Amino acid sequence: MLNSQQITPPRSVGVLLFPAFSNHCLANAVEPLRGANMLSRRALYDWSFLSPDGAGVASSSGLTVQPEGRLSDHPGGDYLLVMPSYDFERQATPGLLRALRAAAGRFRTVVGLDTGSWLMAAAGLLDGRRATIHWDELENLAERFPDTEVTEDRFVLDGNRITCGGTTTTFELMLHLIGAHHGAMLRLEVAALFMHGEADPRADPLMRLPRDRLVQAAVSIMRRNIETPLPVGQIAERLNLSQRGLEAHFARATGMSPRAVYTALRLRQARLLAERTTLSVAEIATRCGYGDASAMTRAFRREFGHPPSAFRTT
Repeated sequence: MLNSQQITPPRSVGVLLFPAFSNHCLANAVEPLRGANMLSRRALYDWSFLSPDGAGVASSSGLTVQPEGRLSDHPGGDYLLVMPSYDFERQATPGLLRALRAAAGRFRTVVGLDTGSWLMAAAGLLDGRRATIHWDELENLAERFPDTEVTEDRFVLDGNRITCGGTTTTFELMLHLIGAHHGAMLRLEVAALFMHGEADPRADPLMRLPRDRLVQAAVSIMRRNIETPLPVGQIAERLNLSQRGLEAHFARATGMSPRAVYTALRLRQARLLAERTTLSVAEIATRCGYGDASAMTRAFRREFGHPPSAFRTT
């Protein structure tokens, strides 16, 4: 399986920046992709920075990014991330709107981040579509573009058009896409890399959690108990669920059982220790909840295609 994955070309992402773009939004869009590449040890995504005219673009806080080229010169790819922030109405010039319409024919999916939905709607790319935008602009977008169904969702996927409301929701969207492309475990790994997830759910045991947040809450408990794994029933009890209820929930949300997710988390911790420490395989096995190093090595090979020794940093 590893060989078949390695020959899959990376998904190509164009990041279209405008003057006064948000650094926070840019980082939340690109860093999860970088994290996915790093954790998988292969190029799942590549990206290039673009601007309408190819000139350098200064963010709202003064950070300047030198794009790799103009939008009109880019051959296209899988995703175009449209990323204005302030002054988005002034940026909706006839030339820019023509360039966006042309780009929509070269990129498989166009994504509006922060106030990017406005430019997409102005270009006619959201006619008859559901969309969202930064919450400060929801009413404005709905009034200006009646052919677009504006919702208050954090992000909206409507075919080959995706819209997102702001910086934090951009991170959530990218996690969602990583999960859709490469599975729930990589999505959870990327979330963990940036410490994104639930705090201790016992702080508010009566809280009713939406589906994905419940998975994150369970995974948070698992991560804190790697060396001495908890029974699934005990994790469910901490979340005020039955074991059967937690298992059914995981099956719906991730397509995996809680036990399988827990095992995968432990093995990823083992991989991290193999990469970053000089601990013996026996010590790594102990730290990851395995009483037998041989059993961990067999599980490790099944998960990653190679033994722990192959992941030692040279």
